[in-house]
Amino acid sequence: MIKQKCFNTFFINLGLILFFILHLSIFPAKSSSRQISYQTYPQSNSIVHIITIPHNSNYEIIPTANNELTTLKKFVIQSNAIAGINGGFFDPKNQETTSYILQQGKVLADPRNNIGLIENLKVQPYIGKILNRSEFRSYICGKDIQYDVTLHSDPIPLGCQLQDALGAGPKILPLETSIQEGFVAYKDGKVVRNAIQTTSRNARSAIGITKNQDILLVMVQQRSPQNSGMSLTELANFLSNLGVVKAMNLDGGSSSAISYQGQIIYGRLDRDGNEVKRSLKSVLLVTKKHKKLDL
Repeated sequence: MIKQKCFNTFFINLGLILFFILHLSIFPAKSSSRQISYQTYPQSNSIVHIITIPHNSNYEIIPTANNELTTLKKFVIQSNAIAGINGGFFDPKNQETTSYILQQGKVLADPRNNIGLIENLKVQPYIGKILNRSEFRSYICGKDIQYDVTLHSDPIPLGCQLQDALGAGPKILPLETSIQEGFVAYKDGKVVRNAIQTTSRNARSAIGITKNQDILLVMVQQRSPQNSGMSLTELANFLSNLGVVKAMNLDGGSSSAISYQGQIIYGRLDRDGNEVKRSLKSVLLVTKKHKKLDL
């Protein structure tokens, strides 16, 4: 009799377990993949900080810029953002942009208005390329937000409206376009221009897009003042291994900084090993999604 009860109890428990497993397969638990995540990846010459914004999250990435140079911390506080990263290029002397910034259909910064850039004789051979560099774009396509990295002159996809854009460059994935965008130039087989030292290790910032439209904000932090950080090729290879299919370099070096939940991490170290904290012209911020904009 006791054996029979144990036998029955065993099969009842087995049935409950099978039912639970079947229930999970039909009604899977809600995934936490909608949550923003922050991870660090220690490397031999750097520490890579990555904030991932899932494509199905309740957050969006927006660019913003100020007339005066502003700290990343202040940008984040002003917009009540959960995260942020430094954005496009600028001239620290005249505080004018060298990158296009578009927010909610409104032009916030236009490098063509930067007299110091337009009248700089040294860059005249490359000015056409400088004004047509890569930019991170967000489109409104029906009810969806779609992100892309494309040249400034590239057309808007059919059925979509351009909502936001932040220029920087060069594109580093799927291919690096440093020459096409005027960052690097050769003459008689020799390098005559390397505006951001693409092949040297340095603090770097970038934004990446995965195949399913997840967004990665990436900041490469130096471990030491000398020969530390990543080159653009090293950064591209690192991001490719994480599943990034499109990526754009942002302003780097002393501008590199990333923020998550109120914490600011800076990328560049001075000769004494102290963090370099530079004010910025523009940033990319992660904020709660807004309603569709009618442009």
